Amino acid sequence: MHEVRWERMFPDQLEAAFAECPLVYFPYGLCEPHGPQNAVGLDGLKAHAIACAAARAGGGIVAPLDMWHIHETGGSAAWAHQAIGEVPRTWLTAIPPWQHFKNVLYHIRMADVLGFHAALLFTGHYGPNWMDLRTLCELVQPFVGTRLYGLPEFEANDPGFDGDGRSGGDHAGRVETSLLWALLPECVDLSRIPDEPGRHFAMGSDAARADRRVGERMVADEIRWLTDKGRALLAEYDRLRPAHTLRTFAQVEQLWDDVVRPQLKAFHTMQDLWEGSPPAPPEDSIWYPNWRVPDRG
Repeated sequence: MHEVRWERMFPDQLEAAFAECPLVYFPYGLCEPHGPQNAVGLDGLKAHAIACAAARAGGGIVAPLDMWHIHETGGSAAWAHQAIGEVPRTWLTAIPPWQHFKNVLYHIRMADVLGFHAALLFTGHYGPNWMDLRTLCELVQPFVGTRLYGLPEFEANDPGFDGDGRSGGDHAGRVETSLLWALLPECVDLSRIPDEPGRHFAMGSDAARADRRVGERMVADEIRWLTDKGRALLAEYDRLRPAHTLRTFAQVEQLWDDVVRPQLKAFHTMQDLWEGSPPAPPEDSIWYPNWRVPDRG
């Protein structure tokens, strides 16, 4: 099994991999409650593992996993009050939306500096985070040579994976548990699922129906989707031959101030509540202090 993880590769390996396929994967996720049966890093762990499998199959280099992602603000706080509850410790690796997306912009800058032809920004964290990730990529693409595409892990999933035609995404239920089980079986333990019904650290109600074989089929589907998308982005680069111009920290800050910041108020994760989210947490909830998103205009 050849190495594709940036941080574990030697310089000559990186140069050879880049020459063969100048595509980089940026995996994102965070540690958050995923039921008693899953490791808390499920979101990032699955994104990173799938990206590595896709890079081994179709070429490319996988950037180090970023496990600091959006939580505790807006709709995620409202959801957490309902799904997680008043627990003594949340075990989150949470940062606010504006910090996450500025970090992502610095990652994009590095792809452009190194001359990658294409970048797939691949998040295993759901909610509307992925919509803002895609918006960020669209906003900055005119200023970046690297061809960009941001997506949630479930976009690469066949919605008919289980014969029901529904979306392939859930939270710590059958889908995510099956995926992690297929990718990193040491991070799943179904024997930890309580017998009694109820709220269990944000566990999905159908988690006990997880099936490693279903997870393996989903992983295979996602690898095919990602390798196809990577080839399409590389072909777009070859057709356009754009210049790589986002080089300095100062340019990143200017791009943030001039292009991203004016649109930040409209980002889904910058709203106090999202469409379809539960109501705001009560003032005595542990999820209330960071719930209201400050004005970052």
